Amino acid sequence: MTIVSLNVGLPRQVTWQGKLVTTGIFKEPVQGPVMLRTLNLEGDGQADLKVHGGVDKAVYAYPSEHYGYWRGELTGMTLPRGMFGENFTIEGLLEDAVYVGDKFRVGEAEVVATEPRMPCYKLGIKFGRPDIIKRFLDSRRTGFYFAVRREGPVTAGDNLELIGREQQNVSVADITRLYAFEKDDLKGLHRAIEVEALPENWKGYFRHQIEKLTG
Repeated sequence: MTIVSLNVGLPRQVTWQGKLVTTGIFKEPVQGPVMLRTLNLEGDGQADLKVHGGVDKAVYAYPSEHYGYWRGELTGMTLPRGMFGENFTIEGLLEDAVYVGDKFRVGEAEVVATEPRMPCYKLGIKFGRPDIIKRFLDSRRTGFYFAVRREGPVTAGDNLELIGREQQNVSVADITRLYAFEKDDLKGLHRAIEVEALPENWKGYFRHQIEKLTG
């Protein structure tokens, strides 16, 4: 499990559908080492902190294995590393194999997997096509976020070493499944809200789903 590309970028203004929008989705590969802080990598930033960034979403990781799928889906489109707005383009770790609460050592830092990435309209800006939002979610190739438990320098080529795991075994893929595809899985919903590392906004959403299903 390796970081194959380390990507950062500061927010910029772009024109989208006739409006000026500020977005931090444009990331470029950089040579390391780069200091990983509690809220982001040095040299990186998010525009709308209500829905992006923060302690639970300090680092966005996206599997390099998914790039082949998207090259087949988006024929003729150039897809450089960082295209999905990820900070870590990684290899060897997919959504169904990483569990919420998994702890990893990377470089001299430690991170914890917290949640999948849910696409917003800014992904459409990056790709120049609004349909990518639905296609991204439907593909279940969401990538996932890390919270930073110990700061430290990281660089491309660093390994992601699993050093701890939650007992509930709720994967990142399970969160996406419960949110978008199997909303009536009561057992899965109950299991998810017991995961300590799952952010409170997700727990609140799933509790609401449980209330709707049980009356």
